[in-house]
Amino acid sequence: MPAVFSELVVDANDVPAIAKFWRRVLGWDLTVDGEDIELSAPDGSLPTILFQPVPEGKTVKNRLHMDVSPAIGSDQESELARLLALGAKPADIGQGECGWHVLTDPEGNEFCLLRTPR
Repeated sequence: MPAVFSELVVDANDVPAIAKFWRRVLGWDLTVDGEDIELSAPDGSLPTILFQPVPEGKTVKNRLHMDVSPAIGSDQESELARLLALGAKPADIGQGECGWHVLTDPEGNEFCLLRTPR
């Protein structure tokens, strides 16, 4: 039997703030467990995202990042405006011209906004 991808762990300096940002991005449920905060899809599906505190800040480009897509009924440009209003920032990691937007969350973690609604 293969393993099940059950959780993505994200190190953070300000766990409540970064969890709040991603909760607003995804519309997922939030659970606090001590200093950790977990986000889970409203339907209970996996994976979850666990934010855990660390003392050091982010210093280099992520080797792993999340991609998000506009929801059905939305489009890439509308979603980009919404993400920027939530606190995302445009990022140039050398991607050049492409069909997606590279952004960073409030702690500088890169993520991509794809074109196709899901």
